Parts: sequence; structure tokens; C-alpha cells
Amino acid sequence: MVGPNFEKTPLVPVIAQDEATGDVLMLAYMNAEAYAETLRTGRVVYFSRSRNKLWRKGEESGNVQELRSLWFDCDADTLLAKVHQIGGAACHEGYRTCFFRKLSADGGAYEVVGERVFDPATVYHKS
Repeated sequence: MVGPNFEKTPLVPVIAQDEATGDVLMLAYMNAEAYAETLRTGRVVYFSRSRNKLWRKGEESGNVQELRSLWFDCDADTLLAKVHQIGGAACHEGYRTCFFRKLSADGGAYEVVGERVFDPATVYHKS
């Protein structure tokens, strides 16, 4: 198989990038099963380390990622998924991107950049 070597690295980091804007949306992981399903369906599937199972992006929130292209790095141990983000938010906290906190130059403080697209408590039915 061309691409990542899952025998060498069972979980491969995946950077999700908005194909249209170039914005980095999130970082997650794929195992061989998530990789195969992503290629087969054209919808991005990750492996959730916290839940120890496949995570079909958007299965709860509706914020699906359609795969536009998939790239792998020189060591074949990291993927870049260029996606079409449906629903406006990639982040489970309701922001367009998971990278919505900008650190100050000295690292002592941060500011929130961007607006919430949805309320996570409503979408995930948590209080």
C-alpha cells in the first residue's frame, strides 16, 4: 500500500486543512482502518484515542469533512487531509478551527480569535 506504514506507526497524525482557505482546522489521528474507510467513502474518519474507537467526523455534530486530497510526508508517518468542512466548524468546542487560542509573544496569556459557530452543550447534549 502506498502511504503511511501502519505496521511501523499504528496511529498516524493527520492535519486537517480547509482546501479552499488553507486554514489548519485540526490535528487528529488515523489507524489503518480509519485510513481505509476515509479512502473508500471520501469522508474523513479518525481514530479517537480517548474513546479508543473510530471517529467518523461529524457523526454527532453534523460537521462532516469531505476529503478533497490526501498527502503524506517524506517519512510516511504524517498525513495532510485537505478537506471541505461542512457545517462551518471543525472544533468540538464550536469554533471553525481547533486553533482559536492565540498565545501572547511571552506565552503568558492568550486571546480567543474567532466566533463560535455552534454551542457545544446544545449539539452534544451536555451540560
